[in-house]
Amino acid sequence: MERIPTHGIEVFLTIVREGSMRSAAEVLGVGAPAVSLQLKALEDRLGIELFFRTTRSLELTEAGKILFDAAAPAHRDLTYAFKKTKEMARSTTGTLRLSLSRGAYIAALAPVLKDFLARHPGINLDISWNEELVDIVRRGIHAGIRMGDMLSPDMIAVRITPPIKSAFFAAPSYLQNHGLPRTPRDLLDHQCIRQRLPSSGELREWWVTEDGQDTCIDPPARLIFDSAAGVIQAAREGHGVGWSMKATMEDHLKTGELERVLKPYAKDLPPFYIYYPAQNKRVECLRLLVEFLKHRSKNRADPEIASAGES
Repeated sequence: MERIPTHGIEVFLTIVREGSMRSAAEVLGVGAPAVSLQLKALEDRLGIELFFRTTRSLELTEAGKILFDAAAPAHRDLTYAFKKTKEMARSTTGTLRLSLSRGAYIAALAPVLKDFLARHPGINLDISWNEELVDIVRRGIHAGIRMGDMLSPDMIAVRITPPIKSAFFAAPSYLQNHGLPRTPRDLLDHQCIRQRLPSSGELREWWVTEDGQDTCIDPPARLIFDSAAGVIQAAREGHGVGWSMKATMEDHLKTGELERVLKPYAKDLPPFYIYYPAQNKRVECLRLLVEFLKHRSKNRADPEIASAGES
């Protein structure tokens, strides 16, 4: 495929508009010899002269008129497109597309969303709640929010929450009928409600901290859901013991629909990060969101209140 000599065409169009090579050189900010060389290179490449040159005048040839009539509108459109693209990179208005789970929304975005929208009224957020890990590049999504242990190594990632508090929980009616588990081993004798991860198809591991050691436990599952919301709902209905991020059932704990169990054994989980491909790092709206989330993360003093969610 033959490459178009765009720089030479810009010089040609400027000469026509300014009426001389000297004036064109002043507009372009280069020396007159450079303009002359660029024009000659363009004519050599096209195989035809574009101007009739005399000591006193510079007139377009028929070929020059054809090139100018066709190239001038195209160059104007290209210049406009280039300008608008640069403006988009610097713009503080526009729509950001985000991919995150319900838990990531609750833990990382919801606590600061109102303030962010108030501070940046020109930025709109198009949010996709998805428990499954998605290819944000292929789907045209600017950024995602996930836990640190679920990030792709080819992404830029910025931490935006403290470590996440987890919780074991059950309905009071279930605990009344089946008793209170005192240690993680007691879960082997309970009806457990577990989550299957949509991306891998595997059951989500249950982690506990016991005697200073983090341990993965694998209790039998009476019910399995593909979202933490399903686990929480089933627990509220008295079907068994569930495990998830504390903030996802915070309201149910406050109303007494759910009770925390095995609290001393609940393990902190990785923080949430906002991540995005390197090609998006110059999108100004995204930069503003990242900086805002990063700044707010530094001010979250109480991880029990500030962090929770589901991956």
